[in-house]
Amino acid sequence: GTIDFVVHSVAFANKDELKGSFVDNTSRDSFLLAMNISAFSFVDVAKRASKLMPNGGSLVTMTYLGSERAIPNYNTMGVAKAALEAATRYIARDLGPRGIRCNAISAGAMRTLSLAGISGGRGMISQGRAMSAMKEDTSMEGVAGAALWLCSDLGFSTTGEVIHVDAGFHMMGMAADEES
Repeated sequence: GTIDFVVHSVAFANKDELKGSFVDNTSRDSFLLAMNISAFSFVDVAKRASKLMPNGGSLVTMTYLGSERAIPNYNTMGVAKAALEAATRYIARDLGPRGIRCNAISAGAMRTLSLAGISGGRGMISQGRAMSAMKEDTSMEGVAGAALWLCSDLGFSTTGEVIHVDAGFHMMGMAADEES
């Protein structure tokens, strides 16, 4: 058979490495495990899925702003997400001539099991709301809508992109109480 799209939404880092110092708390084995599960898995999915997309298609993965900025306690996961975003661009380059688009959605903080695993994660939601352009929480419906757009024919000509769905949090400057 054939498929039209794949949404890759898997990531992992050891909980002990999602707090405190990135340098002091990161072991080689845990770093490699996070990279394998969170980044390489998308490369492997793309390789396998592309064989089932003879008429083109769409690959979408999930990322987070911790790939672009040093977010407290995100640590190893931020580095793995940065690798995932780079892989997204290389996959887009390689599979584009076959009509296969590849993009990432950078969702804002939401109440998920993943967020619960990050030390101080719940505070990220209220901070995201306070510092976002729209002064609202990231909605799961908004993230799902972006995925639907990227997977559908409406997403043609979009590839190699990281689409931020975070109520405008990613593009804001410092909050008033952070200014010096």
